[in-house]
Amino acid sequence: MGSMRWNTRQGIILILSLCCLALGSVLAWHAQAQQAERSAWVLTIDGAIGPASNDYFQRGLRLAAEANAELVVVKLNTPGGLDASMREMISAMLSSPVPVAFYVSPGGSRAASAGTYLLYASHVAAMAPATHLGSATPVQLGGGGLPGMDDEPDAPAEEASDDAVADEAAEATSQGADEAPAPESEPRRGETAMERKVLEDAVAYIRGLAERHGRNADWAEAAVREAVTLTSNEALERNVIDVLASDLADLLAQIDGREVVMESGTRVLDTTNLVIETYDPDWRTELLAVITNPNVAYFLMIIGFYGLIFELSNPGSLIPGTIGVICLLLALFAFQVLPVNYAGLALILVGLGLIVGEAFMPSFGILGIGGVVAFVIGSVILMDAEHLSISLPMIGSVAGLAGLLMLWVMTRFVGLRRAPVRTGQEELLHEQAIAQEDFEGEGHVRLHGERWRAVSAAPVRRGQHLRVVRVDGLTVEVAPLDAAD
Repeated sequence: MGSMRWNTRQGIILILSLCCLALGSVLAWHAQAQQAERSAWVLTIDGAIGPASNDYFQRGLRLAAEANAELVVVKLNTPGGLDASMREMISAMLSSPVPVAFYVSPGGSRAASAGTYLLYASHVAAMAPATHLGSATPVQLGGGGLPGMDDEPDAPAEEASDDAVADEAAEATSQGADEAPAPESEPRRGETAMERKVLEDAVAYIRGLAERHGRNADWAEAAVREAVTLTSNEALERNVIDVLASDLADLLAQIDGREVVMESGTRVLDTTNLVIETYDPDWRTELLAVITNPNVAYFLMIIGFYGLIFELSNPGSLIPGTIGVICLLLALFAFQVLPVNYAGLALILVGLGLIVGEAFMPSFGILGIGGVVAFVIGSVILMDAEHLSISLPMIGSVAGLAGLLMLWVMTRFVGLRRAPVRTGQEELLHEQAIAQEDFEGEGHVRLHGERWRAVSAAPVRRGQHLRVVRVDGLTVEVAPLDAAD
């Protein structure tokens, strides 16, 4: 009996061992298959460069590196965006172990402003037909000292035209890098020292990127100084980009065997038979894009402010306070990553405070009107980037609602001032009382269900209806209704 049990246990152990061995073999085969399956990850950035696109891009690079991808292709269509987000994306790209190809696609797309820097920083710069790039002049935002990238800055009238600067850059390129004269760098009329510093920093930055990958550095400088632009065909002719590809398959075919500069040295691309892995923006990217939208962040701040005011005015309500705290924290997070002018933010808070102050301390409109003016000015200058500014209709709508609230409060206070007094001695004036006895001079009346001492200049009969004309301590002076009227 014991021998049978021992044999059964041995059989079970043997079966379990074989199952574990088979499972391990399957997992090892699957891992080897994954390693053998060479892939190219495809990301898509469509819209302004900001915190959301930066987070999405860096997560995509990390996942591609973990999957041992051969290449990351970023389909790009952007009007520009934040300088800080752009530089973080470039730093991540330059240190990435996986080569990155920026591909301006589909037709009709553009890589303006910050997009031009990203294209120059990429290991492979590619464009589809009927696309363009350029206009990379930095713009000072919001008075806060943070440079942003504007896709269509105004060029001074005295400077050379875009075509002339582009022709000079092309001629310089044909002469060779050593003989190419740099574009003029004389200060422009009305240019401040800070603007000059930002411009020179941007020029040095993009020239460094161009020289790293052997692209046209002179045209890159012209794109920063003079906001020139190029079509895809012109960009290929002038060595601004590496490849002009009609689609993704054409791009992979053209860059096969191309040598690129990585952080660890040069690397030859092998893009044959790559499996395409598409990594689209997920819910986190979409949520971050919504929260960091200037209009949404602005609206969250307004809701948060009023939610806290209502909670403090009515302690224990809980709902306004909870919503207000959440919205205010989300707004503060968004303002942390957006180019906010803190003078504008201060004006908004002061304006909202004055509008609320009008409700608690009526000043016949002085506080309220001043609050609306401060609120509107602060909202306009809060964020003045080309693609990261607050909508004027939204500012007008919120200011209009604040004005209506102030008008309603003032109307209510005027109505309350005209309403009869309902408490204290003043309330007793002109109230009706009933004589409890016949008296002439002094007697007693019933007023508000209470017995009062009363005086009257006219004789009073028991049960007669009287009107209070004066209150003197605990004595009321009464008169017959006809006499009081």
